[in-house]
Amino acid sequence: MQLFYNPDINSTLNEFSFDKEESKHIVKVLRKKEGDILHVTNGLGFLFYTEIILASDKKCTVKINATETQNPTDFYLHLAVAPTKMNERFEWFLEKATEIGVHEITPLICDHSERKVIKTERFDKIIQSAMKQSLQYYLPKLNEPVSFKDFINQKHEGKLYIAHCEETDKKLLKEAVQVKEKYVILIGPEGDFSEKEIELALKNDYIPVSLGNTRLRTETAAVVACHSVVFANE
Repeated sequence: MQLFYNPDINSTLNEFSFDKEESKHIVKVLRKKEGDILHVTNGLGFLFYTEIILASDKKCTVKINATETQNPTDFYLHLAVAPTKMNERFEWFLEKATEIGVHEITPLICDHSERKVIKTERFDKIIQSAMKQSLQYYLPKLNEPVSFKDFINQKHEGKLYIAHCEETDKKLLKEAVQVKEKYVILIGPEGDFSEKEIELALKNDYIPVSLGNTRLRTETAAVVACHSVVFANE
């Protein structure tokens, strides 16, 4: 099944028209024609079975024949991850975490971050593409970048974890996770969190955790954390 994404389609409509850019892609690139079936999600858990009734590259219109919903998971995972120096590595993390089942992502600007200016427009497209590829009907929420201090001072529900590399008493994340909960997990930059950041997190009830015996890159650590939580809840 090929899945299309459009945030504007909803269950109150009988017909829906794509914008010019998407219409051109559907009609000219994919060579879809009248009578063809398109599967469309709005990223909110809905799948729409639609049929093309006007195959125009300026305004492709479909009628909605049926709708189904995908049940939300009984857990919620929010990853706050320091952007990597190379954009490609962070984009790889976004793609894989979306495929695995993350719900929310916040780029986290830390003391040791080498990249402090983030443009999220391309990141949004990476997440949308990964959602469609993995046939999911819920689009993960991507937040604007925020400083470590501001993030810590925000109120977050659920179990709070910080994965760092300091030699202190830490539980393995896979052993610390309790099922059917909300989770917030902090993943630091290449140079790890600063001592001040770790201290601040601990003062705000974040639990220090380990992701294993080897030292992981930021993007790898984030994917391992994502998989650990999702796997524990399956």
